[in-house]
Amino acid sequence: MSPRPAGSAAAAAPGPAGPDPAPAIGPRRLLIRTDGAARGNPGHASAGAVLIDNDAPNALAQDAVPIATISDYLGIQTNNVAEYTGVVRALRLASELGAREVRLLLDSMLIVEQLNGRWKVRDAKLIPLNAEARAILATFVRWSAVHVRRAFNSAADALANEAIDRALAGGPASVVRRPS
Repeated sequence: MSPRPAGSAAAAAPGPAGPDPAPAIGPRRLLIRTDGAARGNPGHASAGAVLIDNDAPNALAQDAVPIATISDYLGIQTNNVAEYTGVVRALRLASELGAREVRLLLDSMLIVEQLNGRWKVRDAKLIPLNAEARAILATFVRWSAVHVRRAFNSAADALANEAIDRALAGGPASVVRRPS
């Protein structure tokens, strides 16, 4: 994992030595895969995410067992809003689980380039989502966001599509699985 990318918020000043204020519930380093889906653009939209222990021997494998998952129906949204919402919700969950480092593997080149500060955020709907994602990322000791081909994001994609199917069939809009 590389250090915080240039253009991201500066690291917080180090605090006194000692335990973290909130104990970690899960691994300290997480690999996060997220995806958004929209059936129509805009259309019925959803977000899916898998959070994996980055130190697990098979963390990069497509069949890596996640420690937590998100499958959220978002109503009528654009695909890019769905993609960003997946990132934001996964980062919130990683923070709640006590992660200190996150490694995002995303199939949205737009989000990767915007999070890394190489592309401007011009869409008014994406500006607050980008700001929230970057604010959460600034709380981690280290983070990275890299682009992967869609084929390498199948678990998050399946959770996103499951959310639309589930919600349209009358089921719950959101299913989040966390470590016990």
